Amino acid sequence: MKNEIRVFAPASVSNVACGFDVMGFAINEPGDEIILRLTEKSGVVITKITGDNGKITYDPYQNTAGAPVISMLKYLGMEKQGVEIEIHKKMPLGSGIGSSAASAVAAAFAANIILEANLPRNEVLNFALEGEKIASGAIHADNVAPCLYGGFILIRGYNPIDIIEIPVPENLYCTIIYPHIEIKTKEAREILPIEVKLVDAKTHWGNTAGLIAGLITNDLNLVSRSIQDVIIEPVRAKLIPNYYGIKNAALDAGSLGCNISGSGPSIFALSSSIESANKIGEAMQKEVEKIPLGCNVYVSKINKEGPRVI
Repeated sequence: MKNEIRVFAPASVSNVACGFDVMGFAINEPGDEIILRLTEKSGVVITKITGDNGKITYDPYQNTAGAPVISMLKYLGMEKQGVEIEIHKKMPLGSGIGSSAASAVAAAFAANIILEANLPRNEVLNFALEGEKIASGAIHADNVAPCLYGGFILIRGYNPIDIIEIPVPENLYCTIIYPHIEIKTKEAREILPIEVKLVDAKTHWGNTAGLIAGLITNDLNLVSRSIQDVIIEPVRAKLIPNYYGIKNAALDAGSLGCNISGSGPSIFALSSSIESANKIGEAMQKEVEKIPLGCNVYVSKINKEGPRVI
């Protein structure tokens, strides 16, 4: 049995406009790195955290990386096994691109390997979800599942959880801009409507089906028509300064569709070439700088690999 493992888990875009809590896809970067180390002293201990500016707790029971490891040890009957955890945040907190999910997935993925549990991905997913619940206050897999499985994921249902991997066009690119403000997932969920109008629900259902159909059939025009959100976007847009200015800049620069990534403040835009993706990023950045705010721009194809040992 190895006594140390280092794992990278990627960022992800969730909701994808019309797919609130049921859609997400992984990107190549940024991401988080987790180191697990087996020790002779029983118990899970977080020994080091970097890149968080002191915001993340060292209490493993309240930490998105610690909780999955504790739960897996208990499930395997290995409570006496000691595990040290190092967390290296390579992506901003509260950014809307699955920071907490990446840490939870990396830890669960690493624990499954180093403990030689050989659990299938659907079981590893359940442990990662326990970590994500700490951050968001609810069980939702639209960041965790794509981060763990890679690619574009549809969560058909939650009871039991039903993961469907959706094929994506090879020429599909994603541009993400992260304005330097923090939006906490719990707070962004609290402002959402409890009920929606039937007319809005019908629009959402049509767009959800259209997006999936467009991805499967490689119909980017259909994908573009379907990246619409009439329920969540109007509410959360208020949390992001100059949101519609940034979105319109992306669309004017040739984006297939643009919307809020997760709870925000990150905004994603899809395109059909690397040249277009870079052009869109430049246009979005100019709008963010008008606020003025600093920002990060990430350009990526869909990450089909998910977490990996490094």
